[in-house]
Amino acid sequence: MPKQLIYFADPMCSWCWGFSPVIDSIQDAHGDDLPVLLVLGGLQPGNTKPLTEKARDSIKEHWGHVFERSAQPFDHAFFERDGFIYDTEPPSRAIVALHSLAKDVSLAALKAVHRAFYAENRDVTDREVLADIAEELGQDRDAFLTAFDLDDNRTATQRGFDFSRSINVTGFPTLLAGDNDNGYRALTQGYQSWEDIQPALDAYLAEPEIQV
Repeated sequence: MPKQLIYFADPMCSWCWGFSPVIDSIQDAHGDDLPVLLVLGGLQPGNTKPLTEKARDSIKEHWGHVFERSAQPFDHAFFERDGFIYDTEPPSRAIVALHSLAKDVSLAALKAVHRAFYAENRDVTDREVLADIAEELGQDRDAFLTAFDLDDNRTATQRGFDFSRSINVTGFPTLLAGDNDNGYRALTQGYQSWEDIQPALDAYLAEPEIQV
């Protein structure tokens, strides 16, 4: 089987935003020879409760740790929002919808949504904001909104959440190497730098491909 990576992430996961340059480095180093398949794992899908003060403090602490490790930018004006509901289903579904329109856009879409939320303080739970991002990625706004509302894409989004849980992926980012037929190995469960992950990736790539 050809080598591939499975990347489990969430568009409102700060450690995934920190991990974004690592994904860029993998693609820069290996290009199309090593596909990175994105699965939206579902951090807090369907949440309906506004952030509490305790949750804000926890998020702020996480952002500080991510910045220390990755130097990725954060707009702390987010913490001035009142009544924000941290529902990760809409931005996840937006990425699924964009994938249905352009098969090679998933990772770019994840990065764009991450940047909009963390670095630009845009509300990526709002469908019109998500449509703006789709346009910035070169997609037709109306086509995106139609795709965003399709039941098929709601189902596909939930399928990603279910798949993650079925193989016990509950933390993000998680990067696996392998496939359903031959099993998976974890290259990382949680944030690691490119320098930390590169030896395990090189070892995986040095193994002979399995012939089927």
